[in-house]
Amino acid sequence: MTTALPRPPQPRIITVSNQKGGVGKTTTAVNIAAALADAGLQVLLIDTDPQGNASTALNIDHHAEVPSIYDVLVDGTPISEVMQACPDVDNLWCVPATIDLAGAEIELVSLVARESRLSKAIAAWMAEREEAGDPRIDYVLIDCPPSLGLLTVNAFVAAREVLIPIQCEYYALEGLSQLLKNIDLIRTHLNPALHVSTILLTMYDGRTRLSAQVAQEVREHFPEQVLSSTVPRSVRVSEAPSHGQTVITYDPQSTGARSYTDAATEIARRGAEQKDNA
Repeated sequence: MTTALPRPPQPRIITVSNQKGGVGKTTTAVNIAAALADAGLQVLLIDTDPQGNASTALNIDHHAEVPSIYDVLVDGTPISEVMQACPDVDNLWCVPATIDLAGAEIELVSLVARESRLSKAIAAWMAEREEAGDPRIDYVLIDCPPSLGLLTVNAFVAAREVLIPIQCEYYALEGLSQLLKNIDLIRTHLNPALHVSTILLTMYDGRTRLSAQVAQEVREHFPEQVLSSTVPRSVRVSEAPSHGQTVITYDPQSTGARSYTDAATEIARRGAEQKDNA
C-alpha cells in the first residue's frame, strides 16, 4: 500500500469525461480509482460505458446476465445490489456495465426524471450506508461513454466535479469547447454545483516539441485545473487491462503507475486543501 492520503471533508463525486475517444479516459478513471483506494481511501467506480472497459480493467464480472448499472438506471435497482468488490485492490468497488447498457439511451428517454436517475441512486446508496454504519465512501468516480448522450448527462447530474483527460496531441483542444458548453448547459438547467475541477494531461511524450506545446497551451487556458502530474505514453499502462488489472497492481514501479499515483495524490490533496480553505 502506498502512503495514506487525506480524506475529503465530504464524499467527492467525480465524472471522468471527454467525448473524444482514445484520450485515456477509462484508463484514467480506473487507475486514479485504484491509486486512491491503494492509499486507504474508500472508492466506488461506476462504469456507464456500454463497452464495459473499466469493469474489465478491474477484473469485475460483467457478462450479459450480471446485475449492472443498467438495472440501476432503468429498473431502479439499489447500487448495493449490483456493486462488486475489486479482487485486486482493497477499498475499491465497481458497479459494472454490461452490453444491456447499449439500449439504455433509448429506454431512458421515456422514463420519469431520466437525467437524475444516477444521482438519486448514489444519494440513496450513501444514505443506506450511513444508516447501516458502514464506512463513509470518500470518492465516487464515474466513467462515461465517449459521447454526450443521456448516460453522460446522468453522470454530469450525479457529480459535483468533472475530471477531463486531455491527450498531448494535435487535436487535444478540439472538441473541448463543445464539452465545456455541455457542462455549462448542465450547470444552468440541471446541476448548478457541477464544475471542471481537474484536467490531466495524458500520453505525454517529453521528447517531442508537440507534447510540450500542447501542455503549455492547456496550462495557459486552465491554470487552476491542470494537474502538475502528467501521464506519459506507457506500454505497461496499455498492457494492464489485458491481464484484468490496473497498472497500479500490474506493475507498481512502472512510470505509468507512478504517474497515476502522483495524479491521485494531487487530486486528494487538493480536496483536503478545499476543506482547509472553506
